[in-house]
Amino acid sequence: MSDSNPVSHLEQSEEAIRAELIEHNQTICSLIPRLSNSSHKGQSGRIGIIGGSKEYTGAPYFSAISSLKTGADLSYVFCSSDSASVIKSYSPELIVYPILDQEEFFEEFTAILPKLHVLVIGPGLGRNETILSNIGSVIELIRSKNLPVVLDADALYLVSNCPEIVRGYTSAILTPNVAEFDRLFCSVFKTDARESGNDDAKSAVELLAKSLGNITIMRKGPSDIISNGLITHVCNEPGSARRCGGQGDLLSGAIATFNHWFHKSFDSDTNAVSIQSKYTPTILACLAASMMTRRCSRLAFQKHLRSTTTSDMIKEIKNSFASLFPIDHLKMN
Repeated sequence: MSDSNPVSHLEQSEEAIRAELIEHNQTICSLIPRLSNSSHKGQSGRIGIIGGSKEYTGAPYFSAISSLKTGADLSYVFCSSDSASVIKSYSPELIVYPILDQEEFFEEFTAILPKLHVLVIGPGLGRNETILSNIGSVIELIRSKNLPVVLDADALYLVSNCPEIVRGYTSAILTPNVAEFDRLFCSVFKTDARESGNDDAKSAVELLAKSLGNITIMRKGPSDIISNGLITHVCNEPGSARRCGGQGDLLSGAIATFNHWFHKSFDSDTNAVSIQSKYTPTILACLAASMMTRRCSRLAFQKHLRSTTTSDMIKEIKNSFASLFPIDHLKMN
C-alpha cells in the first residue's frame, strides 16, 4: 500500500531544492562579515578588474560597480588607454588605470598588486595578442602569490587556447556560459561533451573541473552548475528569461567580493571547519553570487519586463542581497 499523503517526484524535487537553498542561505549568512564601526576602508575588499577596450567599456564598469554594490570597499580597473576616459565617466567611485596596452603595464601592475584581495580578468578584455600575452604573465604572477582570481569572457578564450595556465590553481574560478564551456571542454578533451559520453551537464562540469586540477568552474545556464570536481552544487534560484548583455559582468564582480569574504572567513572562523566537506570559499562565492544575480534579474524583470537591462539589475543588488542574506539589520560591533 502506498504511503498516506503521497508526494510526487516533482514535489519532492521542489522540496529538496527549497531545502538546499535554505541551507545555502544559512551558510552564506554565517560567513558574511558583519559591519563594524571599528572597520577601516579596504577591509571589506579591494577588487581588481582587468579588462576594458575601445569597443567594450561597459563590461569592466558593470563588474567593478557590482563588486562595490555587493559590499567591497574599493574597485580598481586596469584597462586600455583608449577606454579609460569613458570608463571613468561612468562612475567617480572607480579607480582607473589606463595601462593595459602599455609597454610598462606589467611593471606598474606588479607595484599595485599587493593592494588587491581578488582579481577579475576578462570583462571587455578583447583579443589583442599583446594584451592576451600580458594577461598570461599576470596569471603566472598571481599564481605565485596564491591570489584568488575570477576568469570570465575573453580570459576564458585565453584559457581555452592554453589550459595549462590555470591547471591545478585552486584559487581560480572559471565562469563560462554554455558556448564557452563547450569550447573549453573540447580544448581539454579534444572532443565535445556529448561525444565523450558526458552529455549530462553536471557530469561534464565535474569532469572538466577535475581534469583541470580541481579548480572551480561555474557553468552558467538555466541552472548554474558549480563544481571543483570533488564538490558540486546547482543553483536553482529563480531568475528571469531576459538575456541582456552584461549579466555575466555583474556576476563576476559579485563573485569577487564574496570570494574575498569567504576566504577570509574560512581562514579565521573556526566554525567554518564544519562545512568544508560541503563547501569551499570559491564554491560558496559562486553560489552566493549566482543566487543574488538571479534574484536581481527576477526583481528587475518584474519592473521592466522586456526592457530590462543590466543597469536595472544592478539597481536591485541592494534588495536582492537584503532579502537573501538579511544580516545588515543586526547591531553593528
